[in-house]
Amino acid sequence: MRILLLLAALIAAPAGAQVAPRLIADLSQSRIDIVYTFAGAELLVFGAIQYPDGKMPDERPDMAIIVRGPPESITVRRKERVLGVWVNTDAVRFETAPAFFHAASTRPILDIVDERTAAIFELSPEYLQLSPGGGADAATVTAFEAGLLGTWGSEDLYGADPVGVDIVEDVLYRARIDLPSKVPVGTYSVEIHLIQDGDVVSSATQTISVEKSGFERAVFMMAQNKGAAYGVFAVSIALLLGWLAGVILKR
Repeated sequence: MRILLLLAALIAAPAGAQVAPRLIADLSQSRIDIVYTFAGAELLVFGAIQYPDGKMPDERPDMAIIVRGPPESITVRRKERVLGVWVNTDAVRFETAPAFFHAASTRPILDIVDERTAAIFELSPEYLQLSPGGGADAATVTAFEAGLLGTWGSEDLYGADPVGVDIVEDVLYRARIDLPSKVPVGTYSVEIHLIQDGDVVSSATQTISVEKSGFERAVFMMAQNKGAAYGVFAVSIALLLGWLAGVILKR
């Protein structure tokens, strides 16, 4: 029976079918702890390309590496000056905006793939599928998406490096991704894509955990799980600091 199944598979397989290369991936660290002295971190993504039968490609391959934070629901608001006062006049809510997004590639992404492939795999911030809610028209959504990308880009939460991936001898690859000091906590995915002739031919995924540690973690967990206790704690700290400031000023 097994021989028959094997023969059927061989007959069904197209002649000259090629086996896709395999990506071997690893990270310099699988967890980043945020403490009060945290000033950011550098994540090294590295690995190797394993070609079928060891046969190297005729042309140098390309790669794109994406580090993506946990998805969040984000409301972007537009402020306008009305009668001398700044007020919110418009808003668009995005349901699946990653809390952090950084893309690195061997070359500018549109030199490697077409826009359709870039959008399918979300290979750059401008191709993110943010799932806007509400009844806003396409022009409004586009304007608010640009505002979100611009704001988070200025805070180093979104970004792209068009020459951030190095490939050595068409086999070994590496990329360095900077995580800013204000990086949100959560589980991050690291997506590695091998690209040949404009197509993504192989992919691999790793995960990294970003967590608060020490005193910051205790305060964070209190805020999440014990709201009343956190409120009392915050007010007490504010009163204590106010009293200390008064004592210092009197001197």
